[in-house]
Amino acid sequence: MARMIIAGVSETARERISRLLASSGFSVYRCCASGGALRRAIAESEDSIVIFLGQMPDCTADELIWDYGERVQVLLIARPEVLDDCESKEIFRLAVPTTGRAVLGALEMLNQLHGMRAPRRMGAERQIVEQAKKILMKQRGLTEPEAHHLLQKYAMDHGIRMSDYAADIVRRNP
Repeated sequence: MARMIIAGVSETARERISRLLASSGFSVYRCCASGGALRRAIAESEDSIVIFLGQMPDCTADELIWDYGERVQVLLIARPEVLDDCESKEIFRLAVPTTGRAVLGALEMLNQLHGMRAPRRMGAERQIVEQAKKILMKQRGLTEPEAHHLLQKYAMDHGIRMSDYAADIVRRNP
């Protein structure tokens, strides 16, 4: 089963979703109040489903799919205008107000999809990213989170996948 990560600015909303999941047999891996904490949780997790509540000032659901699309499934629960601004077709959306039953149904479906995709996401891509981070850490004296952020930022700024950029770094630094 994928690890559930709840992300949102509102502590009340995070707690409400966490209780709903716990009462339905899902375990919550982490609750995050910022984009930085969310990115760290995803980096630490083998695979995850992110329940993204509304908006965060330092991270969007689209950015998550851009950076981690191969490793995460995203359920965005937000107001209709926020859902309309979301560009990625890979993000599952629920408009608020919604019901617990709708949230649980969406998570069941995402968990099944996640399980079908898991074998493709593991292994080589993750190893390439880890190798590239080690190279950046050694060459530039960065910490692991700094190296990860550098890879993410470059990939986002240049419209490429992070694993593709990481592979390029590894190729240039045998």
